Amino acid sequence: MLGTKTFQGEVSNKGIYLSTLEMTGPEQMAIDEMLLEKAITNLEFSLTLRFYYWESPWLSIGKNQKLIPKRWLDLISEKKLRIVKRPSGGNAVLHAGGLTYALIWSFPPRKKHEAYFLASQWLIKGFYQLGLPLKFGRQAPSSFEKNCFATSTAADLIDPSGQKRVGSAQLWRKGHLLQHGEILLDPPPQLWKEVFEKEAPKPAPSYIPRKGLDTALKQACKDYWSEINWQHQAITQEELSQIMFRSNKFCLSSG
Repeated sequence: MLGTKTFQGEVSNKGIYLSTLEMTGPEQMAIDEMLLEKAITNLEFSLTLRFYYWESPWLSIGKNQKLIPKRWLDLISEKKLRIVKRPSGGNAVLHAGGLTYALIWSFPPRKKHEAYFLASQWLIKGFYQLGLPLKFGRQAPSSFEKNCFATSTAADLIDPSGQKRVGSAQLWRKGHLLQHGEILLDPPPQLWKEVFEKEAPKPAPSYIPRKGLDTALKQACKDYWSEINWQHQAITQEELSQIMFRSNKFCLSSG
């Protein structure tokens, strides 16, 4: 399923997963970027997986999103929201009441559509096992829509009601892929309306576990890439210092 080569021979059959963390937006983005760079310099692992929560409502915007609407600035002033810039592209994502994932893959297929397809199969498998079948969206990307969950492209996963349930974005560096995204569970109705001026999407079905979803999806990923020798790895104190340092580059607001 991996079937790719590094410049130094076969891709490793080792993968690592990290404990679920709750941190600020800039810190989470710094961890994702750090793990991608770690994969580039250390070919010992071919896959890295982690899940995380945000310690308060954050709005992440894509690296190419330049304009910040006044209503977002007002929400920042009112201390209802904070904004962070993602290292990946795409539109704005409200991180509140959901679960975020990050998958780092060394030397996946170079065609982005194929990479999205393969890097999302474990999510499809995991939600299917939980009773919620998902499929890829078919809408064209929109440069006019600021809200990531307003459209469902081939990079997104929608549920049987047509609601986008998982929105993902990618960052490529030196043949390595970071794919991270938001799993929409319980979007806050009032804040969602204030941010996007639209009604919030419907919550995920009640049978989808809010507590332990990360564990179930982690197992689905390990089952999908069953040829990988998965190992748990913690963030070291040295890496934590590096995260604190590099998090500043992603800051747009402190709230």
